[in-house]
Amino acid sequence: MAKEQSFDVVSEVDMQEIDNAVQQAAKEIAQRYDLKSTGASVTFDKSDGKVTVAAPAEFVAKQVVDVLDSKLVRRGIDLKALSWGDPEAASGGSVRVSATIVNGIEPELARRINKEIRDEKFKVKVQIEGPKLRVSSPKRDVLQEVIAFLKGKDYGIPLQFTNYR
Repeated sequence: MAKEQSFDVVSEVDMQEIDNAVQQAAKEIAQRYDLKSTGASVTFDKSDGKVTVAAPAEFVAKQVVDVLDSKLVRRGIDLKALSWGDPEAASGGSVRVSATIVNGIEPELARRINKEIRDEKFKVKVQIEGPKLRVSSPKRDVLQEVIAFLKGKDYGIPLQFTNYR
């Protein structure tokens, strides 16, 4: 009998890279002429997985988010990994915008991905294992077709393919 080949579909983000990007963005905000004296700030809470932008106005908050986005992209973090909330009013007429970091695949999304793989009639076995999916098949070519299929879809979160064996 042929040996089973498999890979995992995961959604993971390197928290240290996000921390580095936030620190770089904070430096740029402190040095940039148009943002220097506005009192805007960006913070990262590793334990909660939240990035918070505080600014005196919504326009300035959008500029700070753009600076942060450029730093994240430069560090290889997919922007889909951050789920931005709506701006909320803070004290003194300022604005606060928070983003949560998406880590792991939600159970509903995992079931949807599983169903879409089955609907395409790939000869694979898909198992949902907590925040990841394990896809296995006796043929590597079929696994590569599944990876290509999943890369062509947009699920709103970044997907990585690990443990390919």
